[in-house]
Amino acid sequence: MSTGVVYLVGAGPGDPGLITVAGLDRIREADVIVYDRLISDRLLDHARGGAELIYVGKIPGHVSGATGASHDQDAINQTLVDKALEGRCVVRLKGGDPFVFGRGGEEAEALRAAGIPFEVVPGVTSAVAVPAYAGIPVTHRGVAASFAVITGHEDPGKLESAIDWPHLATAADTLVFLMGVKNLPDIVANLVANGRPETTPVAVIRWGTTPEQSTVTGMLADIAERVAEAGLTPPAITVVGEVVRLRETLSWFEDRPLFGKHVLITRTRRQASKLARLLAAQGAIPVELPAIEIEPVADTSPLSAAIDRLRDGGYAWCGFTSANAVELTFEHLAERGLDARSFGGTRVFAIGPATADALRSHGITADVVPDEYVAEAVVEAMRTHVSEGDAVLLPRAESARTELVTGLEALGATVDEIAVYRAAVPSEPDPEVLTAFREGRIDIVTFTSSSTVRNLLAILGSDAAVLSGESRPLIACIGPITAETARENGLTVDVMASEYTVEGLVKALVDGSERWS
Repeated sequence: MSTGVVYLVGAGPGDPGLITVAGLDRIREADVIVYDRLISDRLLDHARGGAELIYVGKIPGHVSGATGASHDQDAINQTLVDKALEGRCVVRLKGGDPFVFGRGGEEAEALRAAGIPFEVVPGVTSAVAVPAYAGIPVTHRGVAASFAVITGHEDPGKLESAIDWPHLATAADTLVFLMGVKNLPDIVANLVANGRPETTPVAVIRWGTTPEQSTVTGMLADIAERVAEAGLTPPAITVVGEVVRLRETLSWFEDRPLFGKHVLITRTRRQASKLARLLAAQGAIPVELPAIEIEPVADTSPLSAAIDRLRDGGYAWCGFTSANAVELTFEHLAERGLDARSFGGTRVFAIGPATADALRSHGITADVVPDEYVAEAVVEAMRTHVSEGDAVLLPRAESARTELVTGLEALGATVDEIAVYRAAVPSEPDPEVLTAFREGRIDIVTFTSSSTVRNLLAILGSDAAVLSGESRPLIACIGPITAETARENGLTVDVMASEYTVEGLVKALVDGSERWS
């Protein structure tokens, strides 16, 4: 068996969007990914199916080898060697940059000694990115012409510090200490003892570049006390220098309208990612608890018969009221070796832009999309298109609202309503999210359909009271139908989108953020 290759990849400081194009390509190609504690799960989502994921995170203050404790560096090195000797493509995914206090150099030495080929894919280092996300440039004309990056967490086995404090304290305008929260009092003492004024501004930034980012500022004289009072814990970096004052005018990341808000997403797991991205872009912390599990109907013979009629030109129109219906219909077509050509001259309508996008991905452009994304608006939009006796195929959810069918029939159409899926209650909701609910750690709950409302209440059971208590989360609904369902179930709707899309829902939250933040 030929020897594999190891890629030492920098994942960036926390925000998954900061990984390089080359780094993301290596993740997608890897047979094995050996990853650290601070790696975003969203990066691991890019791993190909069947890739082996090996967690080797280190925990500050824990002894290597103990149960539930940090992983030993020698063992990590050996894992890389062993997996490469199996002839596999291995990605060693490390926070920040692998060669900036990432022990990537040690791993490269171990690989070279074992005769394993390797490549280094640099990453965005937290030493620069985290201050930037806190509104602190490490250099600035007229303020700081130099900066130094120093470890704040030296090897505890050392008899004395390897840092040359007398020279370092005043050698660079900006000093950035990585992973130094525990040693902050000692860092401050050494800097002041060696000439750095006690009035020097300091910022300590925890979980930088992520929605959990928090920043404590002060001076060398009081920063250790302020950090202790704030309860700031690792991972964090410390920035020392006059550039910290620029945060007052340059802060941007923590000023976003939904920053730090824990927002519950109740959509299906495969639909949640888009809403999660939109919320994260506004600073929110998306929390997924799918309240719907899409289950294809067991008996597909009615759909199969309808497809046969569709291919023979038996329908004037085919309508879709959800992206789920689009995907399941086209999955059925694919299973039969068919595609969009089955629609022939049949015209198509979609209830809204998301459904129209799903159709477009399969090569079909919707002929009619109403201005409002509800069944009543579809009927109104179809009023000038449907002729007496037109046959309409409507593949959709089991037990869907009847307004669309009755409305089209009132226009003279004959409707074949075919159930292609049911929206079931998930059998195993995430217990950690349920705990967050009980403890009041969810700030906003989003509902994108009536089913998500009813199913979430069923999942919560007796805990549903947290949705209506004094410290209840904000309730946000995608449109009037969903909002009405929420109210019928005893919930107070605080936000309703004027455009019934996930983009409209996020916009409504942003527009109202000043009222409830």
